[in-house]
Amino acid sequence: MKESQNIFLPGGFKQFRILKTKYVLNDKKVLIIGSGSEKIAEKMIESGASSATMIVNDYDSLINARLNLIKDSKVLVKMMDFDNTDFDAEEFDLVYAQASISLLNRNKIVKEIKRILKPEATLCVGEITALISDFPPFVRNIFDTSDILALVSDECGAYYTERNFSVLYEEDLSSSLQSFYEHTAQELDDKIYKLTDKEKSYYKKLLSKISHESNAYLKLGADRYIGFKMLILKKL
Repeated sequence: MKESQNIFLPGGFKQFRILKTKYVLNDKKVLIIGSGSEKIAEKMIESGASSATMIVNDYDSLINARLNLIKDSKVLVKMMDFDNTDFDAEEFDLVYAQASISLLNRNKIVKEIKRILKPEATLCVGEITALISDFPPFVRNIFDTSDILALVSDECGAYYTERNFSVLYEEDLSSSLQSFYEHTAQELDDKIYKLTDKEKSYYKKLLSKISHESNAYLKLGADRYIGFKMLILKKL
């Protein structure tokens, strides 16, 4: 199985790989937001980051993240509200969020990210998007179930420029969702009975949610309405 299929996040490792071509990680202090991002956090360290801190917003994710990091990992994991962290102002060179801040309280989260980023520092974000503004109720249900407030894909850049970021790069990665949901659905069918108790505990919520989303995306036509876009942004 390819490495990109070993991460239960939309976009797999594609968002990170693109970032690496656009941004030098050497000696950077990095914050990664969101559960399921352990492998990305490890890749940050492997790519030369001076430190990588990962934050999750519930206790189960905290424990399971620590269990799923490699032995003697240099990644530090903490539990915090994404919109109210304990970090100092202007602490990080890079904040990385992959499908983790497309939430109802996004405005507050982005405000907090701005606070903890150094001047002219970088935010790399992957947004769950609505491909069109007028989408059907079953798609709304998918968003609501996950507390997602989806930006319209074409309006992502404007959202961030209105909050004093400049857009350095953006790319629509919606095409990656087809592969993501196909491989995830296949994994659910083939591997769920082989998961260890630790893995079942760690992936329980994700697997349930992804199972529902996969069915909607692959069989019910949600692919016409749900997208994924990455942006690399500079704090002004």
